[in-house]
Parts: sequence; C-alpha cells; structure tokens
Amino acid sequence: MSLRSRLSNQKETEVQTNSNRDDNSKSTNSTLPEDPYRELKTKIHDHLLNELELEILSDDGKEVEDEQVKTEIKELTLEVIETEEVHISPGDKRKVIQDIIDEIIGFGPINGLLEDPEVTEVMVNGPSQVYVERDGKLVLTDVKFRDDEHVIHIIEKIVAPLGRRIDESSPMVDARLPDGSRVNAIIPPLALNGPTITIRKFSEDPFAVEDLVNFGTMTEEMAQFLEACVKVRLNVVVAGGTGSGKTTTLNVLSSFIPEEERIVTIEDAAELQLVQDHVVSLETRPPNVEGKGAVTMRELVKNSLRMRPDRIVVGEVRGGEALDMLQAMNTGHDGSLTTGHANSPRDMLSRLETMVMMAGMELPVKAIRDQIASAVDLIVQQSRLRDGSRKIVKVTEVQGMEGEIITLQDIFSFEQQGFDDDGNVQGELKATGIRPKFFDLFKSEGIDLPANIFMAY
Repeated sequence: MSLRSRLSNQKETEVQTNSNRDDNSKSTNSTLPEDPYRELKTKIHDHLLNELELEILSDDGKEVEDEQVKTEIKELTLEVIETEEVHISPGDKRKVIQDIIDEIIGFGPINGLLEDPEVTEVMVNGPSQVYVERDGKLVLTDVKFRDDEHVIHIIEKIVAPLGRRIDESSPMVDARLPDGSRVNAIIPPLALNGPTITIRKFSEDPFAVEDLVNFGTMTEEMAQFLEACVKVRLNVVVAGGTGSGKTTTLNVLSSFIPEEERIVTIEDAAELQLVQDHVVSLETRPPNVEGKGAVTMRELVKNSLRMRPDRIVVGEVRGGEALDMLQAMNTGHDGSLTTGHANSPRDMLSRLETMVMMAGMELPVKAIRDQIASAVDLIVQQSRLRDGSRKIVKVTEVQGMEGEIITLQDIFSFEQQGFDDDGNVQGELKATGIRPKFFDLFKSEGIDLPANIFMAY
C-alpha cells in the first residue's frame, strides 16, 4: 500500500470516528479517556497529506524505506507543532510523533508491543483493554484505542494486503503479519466486548533445537532422538493445547529434514518458518463476498500429493483433511509432520478418529483405527505448565493394534515434582527405560544413537 493510501485511509478513519462519536454519544466507547492531542494529530495528518512528498521513489522505482518516511513525518510534525504554537512537553511531543508514525506505517497503538522482543502474544479485547503475554504470564497494559472503529481500522490494515476482509458478512478472519506472526480477529456482533485481535508473535529468527533445550522444553537426549526420528522418515504428530508451543516444536522438527528433499507445507495462515531452500508453501483461501472461491485444507492436502513431495508438513489438522493426511502417510509419503489439539497422546488418537469421520466417509471404527495405527509412528505431547513454561511432557510411540485398541508406549516423559519458592514448576524430563520398536530402523539408516539414551535413571 502506498504512503498516500495509508495517510488517506487514516484520515478517513479519523473522520468516520468523529462522525460516529457525534451521532452516538451514548456509545460504550464514550467512557474511554479523551486523547488531549486528538485535534493536534488531525492537523498533523492534514499537513502530511498536503505537504509531504508522497510520490518520493527510490532509485529502483520502489517506495522509500520506512526510515526515510519516519524522518519526513517527524520533521513535518514538529513544523505543525511550532506553527500551531502548541504548548507540549518534550515527552508528549515524542509520544505524538511516535503515535503518528505508528498509525501511518505501523499497526497503531499496539505497534510498540509488536516490536517488544519480550512480548510473545498481544490480545486486544475491545478498544480499552489490551493484554500481552510475557514469560508465559498475561499482563494488562496501558495501551488503548480511541474506539471500535480504530480497532477495526487496524484489523483491515493487517488483512487487506493478504486479500482477506472483515465486515458484518464475514466477522472473523485469520491472517498473518509480514513477519509471519499469526493473527485472529473477530468483530461485533459476534464479539460483545468490541473488535478483538489476538496476535501470536513469532521470532524473526526461528528457534533452533538448541534454544528449546536451553528453555527446558526438551532435553539433549530427547532432541537427539527426535532428530533421528525425522531423518528416518517417521510420521510425527505434535499434540498440545492452545499456546503450548506446538508450531514452534513443529518448526524445529522440520529443520531436521535434509536439504535435498522437497517439502510442501499446508496451513490455514502461513506461519511455518522452514530453513530449507526447497519449500513450497500452500495456504487456504476463504470464500469471496459471494461466498465462492474458498480453498480448504483438504483440497490443498489432496493437491499436494500431485506435487511430488518428499515431505508433507500440515500446520494443523482439525477436520476432514485428517483422512487425506493419514492416507498420504500410508501410501509412500513417509516422514510427514503435523500438529493437533489434544491434552494427551490418547486424546490425540481420539481426535484423529473424530476428524476422519468429519470427512464424510462411513468407515468402521476398526478401519479408522487401523489407518491411524499404521500411519502415525510418534506423538510428541507438549504442554504449557502453570508457571507459563512450555515443555514436551511425553514422547509416545504408536506401537500398533491389539484387538480394536491402539497401543501406545511412552519413550520419554516429564515427571513434575512440585514448585520452587518463585512458583516455577520443578520436574524432570527423562526416558522411561523402554526402547521403541523402530529402534533398529536407526541402525539400518546409519544413525548411531548413544546406548544410554533410553535408560531410566
């Protein structure tokens, strides 16, 4: 979006906001504190539209870099303040300048939170309440929007470049920021507290396995084992609850895939950050205004089989695509990876059964379980503990069928031992002492794991 468009859209939002405030003085947003510099900011926007050289182009014909735009905005903002003879403290002056910059080339009031490396999640619960997650804990901030229209403007700014929309006919949307951070937004009348935004931030540099070991998410022995499992092309499902770190772990597991292999990723909103060169990323598409043109996960999974993939990585299975994923795993596409919502490895199997039934195929339960047992080799269970830390609490082998029951065996597990004086969870990630049935596969592939890796202490 050009700088002129950004300024014009911001100006339209200001005008619409003022009109709505005049027409509906009893709005729930009227309780929000009035910005003492609202009138000044409006004049600055007018001045920027009239005076700023909006068609400045760099030598290669592209729009100027944001840093140059920031400098121009700062200079013209100071010019307006001086012309209007506004009495404003140096601190407030800096805040007004930063607010103007954030509105035009950033994401408004939450821009500073998105740039804060300590913030891992941003949650906007209407215009007057913004929470963040720091160190696994939720914290209320002093960030506020002007009103509902201001929040909706920021949502539109996020989703518009992706060809997505949000309005009364389509009040929910999944999207992503330029850095890959996951965004979900929902607006009234579905959101009773006002427009709501949830942003799961991702690091610009994807976490490596060493990072997860340092965080205590996994042990070095567990990391060695999981790397070997990916390299010998076992099918792995990462299970866990919301915010447990499934996608981060999936990214790390994906990094073990050899460079020479062709990887196809399939997601609702592209967020995986694979480090390999030969990666083809596919993303679902919502229906258009007429309710047509939607492309589902299931259609993308089917299409991926025609793309000569060595590995298929599905961001998350949550519907009928589970059947196609299992069939792919069972028909030569070994080494596939995916995630799913579940509280335990056994629950993950039940979820897979349910999702296969959602595909509309009337299959006997025994046949579905046979498919799951032969397709899935390993379930990595991840949890977010009470102190906010994220840990792999079980690494479980799917051993096969006994009658109509799928048999599971834990290879590694986390034993919680209480809390320390600071409220941090105390416990130990360790092997159960049982060697997986597929252990000989490691030797046949030339992977030599330490003999004591499965020993229980």
